[in-house]
Amino acid sequence: MTNLFSIDGKVALVTGGSRGIGLMIARGLVEAGARTYISSRKADVCDQVAAELSRQGTCVSLPADLSSEAGARSLADTLARRETALHVLVNNAGANWGASLAEYPDSAWDKVLALNLKAVFHLTRTCLPLLERGARPGDPARVINIGSIDGLQVPSLETYAYSSSKAAVHHLTRVLAHRLAPQNITVNAIAPGPFESKMMHETLERFRDAIIASCPLGRIGEPEDLAGAAIYLASRAGAYLTGAVIPVDGGITTRHA
Repeated sequence: MTNLFSIDGKVALVTGGSRGIGLMIARGLVEAGARTYISSRKADVCDQVAAELSRQGTCVSLPADLSSEAGARSLADTLARRETALHVLVNNAGANWGASLAEYPDSAWDKVLALNLKAVFHLTRTCLPLLERGARPGDPARVINIGSIDGLQVPSLETYAYSSSKAAVHHLTRVLAHRLAPQNITVNAIAPGPFESKMMHETLERFRDAIIASCPLGRIGEPEDLAGAAIYLASRAGAYLTGAVIPVDGGITTRHA
């Protein structure tokens, strides 16, 4: 039982790891002993955050733009030059776009789907050789996709592309889980509820009290809540779970089940 939740010595890659939910997960993985690579589009920010996290463990900055297949392949190739195997891939990088139904632009769909959905597919596929080498009997390699409760229920704000992309991420998670199980790779998704992040800032500014009131546990999520879910999925404790979408939302989605 001592090692049930251990990820010490594993190699992890967290996209969008320089802020928000990605940073919460990356910090948890680093502090739990994983050699963690973080990626984000802004190289200076990525470098700064990696240096900060390295005070608690090992964190390396690998800046990348994942809005294209070429960007995903470049990130996988860069990682492969540093590591022979990857044990945990966290597909977190994402974008949002809010506008009224009448004014919602086509460009929003292109931007959001490219990063939130297509990048998950492209990076998982390009990292497959590393993930296969990271898999061990009884200890599969892990892919953890970051969805959203907005992909499980109708969101309160008009974020058409975002909520649709996250629902698609949940289904892609199940498809990839079925496809990659024979290769000893598990694929699961975390669907976060409200957490303090740049993406959630405006929503929390406007609706914090209402969101807390709608949450059965009566609070906004803490970084440890997400880190704990990711560590569970990455550790021996989560080795027999694949194709699952786990809401980390204080019970908010139970109101819509």
